[in-house]
Amino acid sequence: MIKETPDSGQPSPRAFWTGAISIGLVNIPVRLSVMVREHTIQFRLLHRKDGQPVRYERVCTRDNEVVPWEEIVRGYEVREGEFIVLEKEEIDAVRPESDRRIRIDRFINVLSVDPVYYDRTYLLLPDGPADAYALLRETFRRMGRGGVGRITLRTKEYPVLVREYQDALILTTLHYPDEVADPAQIEVLSAIRVPGEKEIALAEKIVSDLSGEFEIGDYHDTYREQIEALIRSRMAGTTYRVERPKAAEVRDLMSALEETLAQLKAERASVKGPG
Repeated sequence: MIKETPDSGQPSPRAFWTGAISIGLVNIPVRLSVMVREHTIQFRLLHRKDGQPVRYERVCTRDNEVVPWEEIVRGYEVREGEFIVLEKEEIDAVRPESDRRIRIDRFINVLSVDPVYYDRTYLLLPDGPADAYALLRETFRRMGRGGVGRITLRTKEYPVLVREYQDALILTTLHYPDEVADPAQIEVLSAIRVPGEKEIALAEKIVSDLSGEFEIGDYHDTYREQIEALIRSRMAGTTYRVERPKAAEVRDLMSALEETLAQLKAERASVKGPG
C-alpha cells in the first residue's frame, strides 16, 4: 500500500515554539503549531542496478575526495570562486536570540498587508488559561484588525502578522521588502502596450461571465493523484496510461477573445436548456 500521511488536514497539537504575545504590559501565553502541510509525493534516488537508495557524500570540488564532518566549515563567496571562512562561534555571536515573545508594534487592517509578503502561516494556541487569548481573538474579529510585529524563530527574526481566522489566532511570517521583486523595476513590463478599448471590453465581458465565489475545495492536486495511481498500478503489476491534453492552439488575441465569449454563451444556453 502507498504510505498514508497522518490525518487529513488537522494541524498537529504538538508545539515547536512556546512563548507569549506581548502587547505593552499585556502578555498572552501561546504555543505555535504547524498549520500548513504539503502533501507532496516524496521520491528517493535509487541505484538502478540493485534498487537501493543512493547516499549523498560531501566531496571537495578541488581534490574530489570525501570530506569528513569535522573538516567542514561555513564560507561566504565574496567573488566568483573566492570564499571567506566564518567560524561557528562568529556566526553564533551575531545570531538573533529568541526571547520567546511575539512583540506586537501596532494594529492594522488585515487587508492592508499585500499577500505577496506572506511567508508561512502557523496556528497560535493558548498555553494555559485562555481568557486573554479569547479577548484578543474576539477584538480582532469584531474590528477586522490584526497585529504586526516580530518574532525570532530558530536563527532568523521575522516580521509577523497575527490575526483571527476561524475562531483561532494565527501567525503569518512576512518577507522583508528586499526579498520581494518590484515589478516597476522590471524593464520588460514597462514596455508592454496598453490594450485597445475593444479588447478590454471583450476581456471584461469574459471576466463577468466567469465570475463567481471562490471555493478552495474545487481544486485538487491532479499531479499527486496521477502519481499515486501510477504507484498503485506498478504495485499491482498493471500498466497505467496517462492521456495527454492537446496542445493549445495559437490564435490572434481578438479572435481568441471572441471565440471564448461565444463558447461561454453556448455553454450557458446548454445549461438552461430549451425554452
